[in-house]
Formats: sequence, C-alpha cells, structure tokens
Amino acid sequence: MTTDDGLNYAETGATRLGPLPEGYHHLRVRVPVGRGRAALETAGAAVTGWTMHRASGARVAASTARAEPGTSVEVSIGAGPLRFRAPCRVIWTAGEPDRIGFAYGTLSGHPECGEESFLAELAADGTVWFTVTAFSRPARWYTRLAGPLVPVLQRMYARRLGTTLRRLVAEADTGGTGGPRWSGSRHPTTG
Repeated sequence: MTTDDGLNYAETGATRLGPLPEGYHHLRVRVPVGRGRAALETAGAAVTGWTMHRASGARVAASTARAEPGTSVEVSIGAGPLRFRAPCRVIWTAGEPDRIGFAYGTLSGHPECGEESFLAELAADGTVWFTVTAFSRPARWYTRLAGPLVPVLQRMYARRLGTTLRRLVAEADTGGTGGPRWSGSRHPTTG
C-alpha cells in the first residue's frame, strides 16, 4: 500500500496523537540523557539536526539541515552490499518549550512500514528524557524473513540512540549560557 504522498502506511501522525495502531509492532524506549534546560536544548539540537543519528553510526541524507515537516531523509546502516537504506519523510515536529523532536514515516522502498518519533522532553523534576516511539511491520521479504529478530534490533538501535544522545549532551560545552554553544557532531575547538 502506498498513499498519495508516497508513505507506505495509512496511520500518519499516530506517534504524536496516539494510540498506536493495531497490527504493528510497538516500540517505546525512554532514556534519561541529562538535566536542565541547557541539556534539553543540546539534546533537541542533536535530535532535529541529525547529529544523534550520525553520531550513532548511521548515515543520513536529508533534504534539509534540520527536521521539518516534508523533509525527505534516508537513514542507512551497514556497508557495501549489506547497507540497508531506509527512505522516510518527516511527518511532524515539536518545538515546544519543554519538548523538541520529530517523527518520520516510511516511504516505499523502506524495509518496514510505519512511523517513528524521537523526542527530547524536560520533566518537572529537571530530568531530560529521550523517547523513541514507533509502530512498524515488515514491508520487504528480508524483514518478513527475519521475523521476531527485527523488533529486537529496533529496540537495540533505539537504546543506542539514547546512549549516543546522553554522550552528546554530556560532551556539550554549555558554558553557563543556558544553551549549547555548538550544534553539530563535533565541538568547534576540540574536534
């Protein structure tokens, strides 16, 4: 199934509005990545600027420098003939005072069909949480063949993103300014 906008699933926006649709594997991984507003801003910049994905080892080709609705993005992992490409489109973004992130939906050619959101949120106690929420099911022969292994790999990848984001937040030089001095995969002076 392909929708008029190229998505290979119908429940567009369900990661934002909920509930997650039936008939899919559901994923929710929540990881603390820091504390305070500066940590939220650093995490949000890393999530929406593709830095978190790239720093986790994935390749990202996006039509915009930051996630925004309509952005075409291809995330790929692996090497050579074993490189898996995942074409997506950004469905929604969040740029609220205590919530920064986005979701993308899968396009035709993606190994899965469904949607995945990546959010950094500042809780009332000052903890910054990174949450991955997704629903998906196999769309290609090899993901159908892999069966129950796919959700395990998805959970591992989501946890890797959380670990990567925690590291990026810890490494950021906030300098007491209330926000990050840099946004990108490398610090401008220490590389």
